[in-house]
Amino acid sequence: MTFSCHRVSGTWEKLSAVAAMVLVLSFSPQFAHAQSAAQPASAADTEAAPISELRSTIGHITVAQAGSQGPGQIAAVHPSAVTNPAPASQPPATTSSDANAPATAVQSVAAPSRSITERAIDKVKQVAKSASDIFNRVPCLPPKGVAKKNFISLPHVANKLASGLPVVIVAFGSSSTQGYGASGPDYTYPSRLAAQLRRQYPMADISVINAGVGGEDAPEMMKRIESSVIDRHPDLVIWQVGTNAVLRDLDPTETAKLVEDGVAKIQAAASDVVLVDLQYSPRVNERSENASRMNKLLGRIAELRQAGIFPRFEVMRDWHERQAIPMNEFVISDGLHMSDWGYACFAQLLGDDIIRSVGQVKLGVNAPGDVLTYRPM
Repeated sequence: MTFSCHRVSGTWEKLSAVAAMVLVLSFSPQFAHAQSAAQPASAADTEAAPISELRSTIGHITVAQAGSQGPGQIAAVHPSAVTNPAPASQPPATTSSDANAPATAVQSVAAPSRSITERAIDKVKQVAKSASDIFNRVPCLPPKGVAKKNFISLPHVANKLASGLPVVIVAFGSSSTQGYGASGPDYTYPSRLAAQLRRQYPMADISVINAGVGGEDAPEMMKRIESSVIDRHPDLVIWQVGTNAVLRDLDPTETAKLVEDGVAKIQAAASDVVLVDLQYSPRVNERSENASRMNKLLGRIAELRQAGIFPRFEVMRDWHERQAIPMNEFVISDGLHMSDWGYACFAQLLGDDIIRSVGQVKLGVNAPGDVLTYRPM
């Protein structure tokens, strides 16, 4: 697979920057020790800047090519065994005597410099710790002109992740969810999404369940929505639907009614929902009129039910028409299913928005009530 030079060079520039920061880290303990006599660090000074602030600047490299995965497989992400950090030492007690006044004055002057140093060191440590993430991402850009504000918060899964509680995500759908076209189970979008969330939340207990069955659409999915989805008590359901209905010339309006009923059932079970619309591919584009109707109906359901929607068709069209990526790099030879690169980018953009939603919850920021669409960054 080939990519333009500017994308590759940008990657290595960012890799060089990470290497430089790690080099700074190797000298930072001596620098921090030289200032330690002036003022012990407070808890506020040593607070870590969230790594999500840096994710958008981390470079990407490519991955392998794509097979299939059986329905109902689980990509389970469990807490890694880590050593608890040692508690921070307490600052020495101070007295109110006049004899200590000069020392106190010196400490108050030195404190700001100490604070800046500590924060810089902590940020470098976090970047170094997560630097391996750049080798798990693909050279994948979000659609140009899609505003960051155009997404809906995912309160259930975000609050669980923010609170450190176990999270269950069900990927519900047809062959795009099952992973037809992927070179192996690890390259399906649910597996890649699970891996991304594990890197971001290494202490979290996250299960991403692949409930995709090839060839199905809303009529078949509604028959198993209880056993495949609701009985698993998910915090988030990612429902990919509509493509087979268009390929089978099913009435888009009837399909939409079934999907709306399904979304209502999932939400009644206290789960967040993100709909995933059709893929931009030659076989879908042959039925452009019905495909357009289906995408609009799915968007309308998301708006009415205040659910999320990942605009896969728009994202993939942007890859081809605006980013000039050849169709055969993200769609396999059958003209319908996604390749490893396609699944990886799809999962990556979706994962970035889940991570962003969690960040909003941690900051106590709620999405406005009139923001009803979920779109990649």
